[in-house]
Amino acid sequence: MSDVLGDFLQASVRTATPLALAAYGELVAERAGIINLGLEGSIIAGAFGALVGAGVGGVGAGFVVAALAGCAAAAVVAVVVLWLRANTIIAGTAVTMLALGLTGTLYRALYGAQGAALSVPTLGPQALPWVSSIPVLGRALFVQPVITYLLYGLGLGLWWWSTHTHAGLALRATGERPAAAFAAGISPARVQGWALLFGGAMGGLAGGVLVLAQVGTFSEGMSAGRGFIAIAIVVLGRWSPLGVAAAALLFGAASQLQYVFQSLGWPVPYQLFLALPYLLTLLALAGTQRRAAAPAWLGRALDDDAR
Repeated sequence: MSDVLGDFLQASVRTATPLALAAYGELVAERAGIINLGLEGSIIAGAFGALVGAGVGGVGAGFVVAALAGCAAAAVVAVVVLWLRANTIIAGTAVTMLALGLTGTLYRALYGAQGAALSVPTLGPQALPWVSSIPVLGRALFVQPVITYLLYGLGLGLWWWSTHTHAGLALRATGERPAAAFAAGISPARVQGWALLFGGAMGGLAGGVLVLAQVGTFSEGMSAGRGFIAIAIVVLGRWSPLGVAAAALLFGAASQLQYVFQSLGWPVPYQLFLALPYLLTLLALAGTQRRAAAPAWLGRALDDDAR
C-alpha cells in the first residue's frame, strides 16, 4: 500500500512541477498588477525552444533556450501593453495564438512530417541520499529531476524576496497602488515590464520541463492549457508563493487521480476522468474566491501620471 501511495505522490509532484514554475512566474506578474494571458504562449514557445536547444547543446542548453523563448513571448506582451497601451487580455490572447501557430509551423518546417517521432536528451530522476529513503514522502519529494529540487528553493526564495527586499516591496506596491509607488520614486511600468519578463522566462522553463524532463519530444499544442491552469493556481494559492506550491500540488494530484479511476474499470466515459482535474480546480476556486485577497490594481491599466 505504501508503494502505491508513494508512486501516486511521486507522479503528482512530477505533474505539478511545470505548473508550479509557470504559476510562480504568473504570481510575480500579478503581484505587479498585470495579468499575463500570454503565459500559455510562453510555455509552448519554451517547449519548442527546449527541443531546439537540447538538439544543439544538450539538456542544459535546452533549458536556457526554453527560458529565452518564453521571455521573448512575454516581451511582446510587455511592449504591446506597456508601450502601445493595448488591452492586456487581448494582447495576451493574441500572443498565445501566435506562439501556438508559429511553433507548429516551425516544427514542421525544421523537422518535417515525421518530427513527432523525434526524441531529445532528457533529465531522469535523481535520488537525494538519505532523505529519499523516508517512507512514502521520500520517494515522492526526493526522487525527482533536478529541476524539481530547484523549484523547492524557488518557492521559499520568492517568499523571502517579496517580503524582505526593497525590490519585492516595490513589486507589491506597484500591484496595490501604482500612484503611491510612483510618488516613492518607483516606475510602475518598469516594474511590470520586468515582472512580465520573469513570468515569461518561468513559463518557458515550464515548457522546457515538459520536453526535457517528462515527454522527451515535442508535439504541437503540447502546452494543453497549462498556462491558463497556472493562472487559476495563482488565484487558488491566494497570491502567496507557498499557497501556489500547494495549489499546484493539488492539481497534480487531481491529474493523477484520473489514471487511478480509469484503472478501476468503472463503466464511465473516460472523458469524465479527463475533466476531473479541471472540475476540482473550479470547485476549489469557488470555495476560496471570497477569501482571496487579490492585488488592488490587478488587471487595471496604469494611469498616465503613474508610469
